[in-house]
Amino acid sequence: MPWDMNDYPASMKNMDPLVRKKAIDIANALEEEGYDEDRLIPIAQSQAGDWFDNASEKEKKAYEKEPDPSKGDKHDESGNPDLVDNDVEVKYDDDKWKVQTVGAKRPDQTFEYKEDAVGRAEDLARNKKSSVHIYKQDGSLQEKKTPKPKE
Repeated sequence: MPWDMNDYPASMKNMDPLVRKKAIDIANALEEEGYDEDRLIPIAQSQAGDWFDNASEKEKKAYEKEPDPSKGDKHDESGNPDLVDNDVEVKYDDDKWKVQTVGAKRPDQTFEYKEDAVGRAEDLARNKKSSVHIYKQDGSLQEKKTPKPKE
């Protein structure tokens, strides 16, 4: 079921309006791709929050000026919808641990400590039902694991 800024899932009620707008836009695109509602809502919320945390003020202002998502929007199919299903990597680069979805252009987040990065990667992978690839500081693969769903 597509959503708009007046009709959206209850779980989006307390979100910042700009994050909610992005989450609705992502959710509508995932719904159009055939994702189940139970799966697409947490993915959309997580990705919208990540976008907000990593977007520049210029990107946020530009998105704020874009028209609000509507139930009849058609989404650009030239994008990469498969990115939603891709595994998540934890790699060391530029003196920081980076959490990044395989195929993404930039990291989701960076951390000083590896354990924090692994925790974030596991949360992302759990939401996407994908795996985490954890690398050592020297760049070699340490471990690949699939986080278990939280009870």
